[in-house]
Amino acid sequence: MKKTFLYLLLLPLGLFSCKDDEGTTPEPKAGINSELSGDISADVTLDPKVEYKLTGPLLVVNGGKLRIPAGTVIKAEKGFNKYILVEQGGQIFVNGTADKPVKITSAAANPSQGDWGGLIINGKARLSGPAGKVTTSTTEINPAVIYGGDNNSDNSGSIEYLILEYTGAKSSADIEHNGLTLNGVGSGTKIENVYIPYGADDAIEFFGGSVNVKNLLVVDSDDDMFDVTQGWSGTLDNAYGVWKAGYTSTESDPRGAELDGNLDGNTPGDVNQSNFTFKNITIVNESTFEMQDAVKVRRGAKANITNLLVKGGSVADLIDLTDGKGNGNANTVIEYHHTGVTVKGQVVKNPDNANIKANSANTGANTSVFSWTDYRF
Repeated sequence: MKKTFLYLLLLPLGLFSCKDDEGTTPEPKAGINSELSGDISADVTLDPKVEYKLTGPLLVVNGGKLRIPAGTVIKAEKGFNKYILVEQGGQIFVNGTADKPVKITSAAANPSQGDWGGLIINGKARLSGPAGKVTTSTTEINPAVIYGGDNNSDNSGSIEYLILEYTGAKSSADIEHNGLTLNGVGSGTKIENVYIPYGADDAIEFFGGSVNVKNLLVVDSDDDMFDVTQGWSGTLDNAYGVWKAGYTSTESDPRGAELDGNLDGNTPGDVNQSNFTFKNITIVNESTFEMQDAVKVRRGAKANITNLLVKGGSVADLIDLTDGKGNGNANTVIEYHHTGVTVKGQVVKNPDNANIKANSANTGANTSVFSWTDYRF
């Protein structure tokens, strides 16, 4: 992967070193090669007047900066190896606006879930692991690339007003992309106003780290809407996930939120297990497809979830804190309300008496902030 070439012609794009995160948009040049792949090790600003094609892995390596101005469109060719990966020490600045979001989507004539890989960011923030050790891990889709460390304030850049469409390509059932994968990403990274429609696997997954995400809209993710594992310690604020009418899934247990303390439940003795906040969250099922759980807290995860609203459809269990590899942390706090939901099993499975309470005043996410997506609620 490191031997691929960057087909972006750097000189015609007018590369230069920028002093601020916004960058400077270069004037368009005739004959620009719009294909993207390979390593970015310098300070690169894309041109919003050019429609780019992602033809292979695009890697922002240590010291590299990728700046994507408002209104930029990137179309990915189909395939597992079409993805953007920001490595440790690299940074990405997605500078979209409500009027001109950045869109990264499929180049297929008839796009569908799983066409391309998605966006992966690797930081140096803490992961769950053995006491007294700094834990790192390897990227699922490229074991040569690591993430994690001990810098919870690590800064991988900023993302504002981004659409990630038709993501989730996979090479096998165990090696697959999400829409937005956050691997050990630190709290110095800003992520706000993200729209992830029609993705395979999970829409967003936090693998450890301490990054915060605000204003997230997920539509028709094939697996989980919101996924947490490996010691994440940040906040997800104002998130709305929905399965629309006619939705179906190829997964065996798709959920609204799947929340794990350690990676795959295989190291229950880890320190720094997931201890995070969800607030102002809505999970909606407008389809006839049964959701496994609206919220699953398991494998040592400690969740603080407030103003949760679950609407419509059917679920096996609404809120479940049980698992064969370890229950959710008994200090979990969840305040929830459900309406119009057919619960086939239990409303709450809470064997260790965590603080789980119903509150009919819950309103969930503020949908007005998603007007820029043109999604109709």
